[in-house]
Amino acid sequence: MFTGLVQDVATIRGIERGEDSSILTIQTNLAQSMGVGDSISINGVCLTATRIVGNLITVDVMVQTLKLSNLGRVEVGARVNAELATRVDARLGGHIVQGHVDGIAKIVANEPGEKWQRFAISIPGNLLKYVVNQGSICVDGVSLTVGNVEDSLHEVTMWLIPETLAKTTLGSKSVGDDVNIEVDVLAKYVERLMSARGDKQ
Repeated sequence: MFTGLVQDVATIRGIERGEDSSILTIQTNLAQSMGVGDSISINGVCLTATRIVGNLITVDVMVQTLKLSNLGRVEVGARVNAELATRVDARLGGHIVQGHVDGIAKIVANEPGEKWQRFAISIPGNLLKYVVNQGSICVDGVSLTVGNVEDSLHEVTMWLIPETLAKTTLGSKSVGDDVNIEVDVLAKYVERLMSARGDKQ
């Protein structure tokens, strides 16, 4: 489990692409705190370290993850958001993030403001129902609070504070870029429970 509070902006240093998987080599300052088998979130995707040498970690990315996330499109040199798995004795500063990406959204606005930056994304229609005003959403591994949901446009707007812009890759994103999204898992559980309850009536 993760919290969506990015701990390092890492760099993709190597990519080995196969028919149904990829092997990524990632340079991150978090490597010194990891062991082989530990989990790390890369752009919101939970991955397992298979090799660690210095500040380089190697991870395997399976076919389903490549389809559902932007990791199948990254290139060597790309900057990615990284976070270690949450410790049970640590504060839960963001929200509950599983690292199970639900889909890809497209950035439609990234506009500087006086104090905050307006950041808007277009979300697949099947996921929009899980997003609510003042709720939580994870974008490329970053826990954000939803500012506004525009159902007719399938758009979600958030406001990025200077700390988020400085500590993550979101500030350098451009309109048209793809980002990974994970909706609030609690909403999906509620839907599942309500559906099961309806089946019994």
